[in-house]
Amino acid sequence: MRQIVNRLLNQMPTEATNLLAIVMPIARTWLILRHCYLNHYFYTKSTDMNFRKSLPLATFALLLSYGAFAQSDDDHADSNTKGQKKHKHSVAVSVNTGDQTVHPTGRWYTSNALDGAILSTASYEKPGVSRQLSTLRFSMLNIGYNFNYDFDEHFGVFTGIGIKNIGWIEKVADSTIKRRVYTIGVPLGFKLGNLKKKHYGFIGGGLDVPFNYREKGFIKRGDKQKFSEWFSDRNAATMPYLFVGMSYGGGTTLKFQYYPGNFFNTSYEQTNNGITTHPYQGYNANLMYITLGIDMAHKSHPKKKKDVGTAAPEAM
Repeated sequence: MRQIVNRLLNQMPTEATNLLAIVMPIARTWLILRHCYLNHYFYTKSTDMNFRKSLPLATFALLLSYGAFAQSDDDHADSNTKGQKKHKHSVAVSVNTGDQTVHPTGRWYTSNALDGAILSTASYEKPGVSRQLSTLRFSMLNIGYNFNYDFDEHFGVFTGIGIKNIGWIEKVADSTIKRRVYTIGVPLGFKLGNLKKKHYGFIGGGLDVPFNYREKGFIKRGDKQKFSEWFSDRNAATMPYLFVGMSYGGGTTLKFQYYPGNFFNTSYEQTNNGITTHPYQGYNANLMYITLGIDMAHKSHPKKKKDVGTAAPEAM
């Protein structure tokens, strides 16, 4: 099967294979998220995480994050032709351990970013309740795709695109309310340290745009009331954030992220039985979370060196 795929790719122009190398990881990320959503892996009937469902999924996604979809260009000179080269394009799945023989300095390269374990909370206040931290919320699988540019082996920048599942838990007497949003966002960050060995710190910010809001409430583990809205007006339309973190051990990342804006749209109103209310008026909730993740760079290749012909001997 792999030979057939490579044979087909050999007939494709370079531009098409470059586009394929970008589209495939994004498509893979969407398929994983869609599978999680349709099978309710993020929210099960039990309040506690159902490990029989979540653990195999996490393992599967983790293995996928190690697979880097990369294009390799090999130049083979044909001894029967003059100055002509044949270019072969192939798709390779590789595991990157951080030991790159050639660091991609001075050019863009891509990487997969996976936040495997996320502990989130919110600093919130509302009428009658002073500012406090909410109950910790555990979630998994924030997936992203990064574009990196390293000026040298010690300083670089990165941006990208990612999908997140973020939210917080509020306790009210014997009741529990869970609120979360799915977002798509773009980060912009700076890296400083030993980039070749992936021992560095990073700092930056970004902007998330929520596209799905979900709220679930229950009393003492009783019957749950929940609803989900696409492009809801209940939450803020945009969610800017700041982050700081470090990479170590060949690509393992530890990151703290903070959202200075309010999670809610406080002007949102709803009407039930002819009565209009503002359910989030007076709320001010700022999300924050700590993640443990993996940043897997795609296989990098050295730049092609121009062939230097041997000088012809001088005539005597």
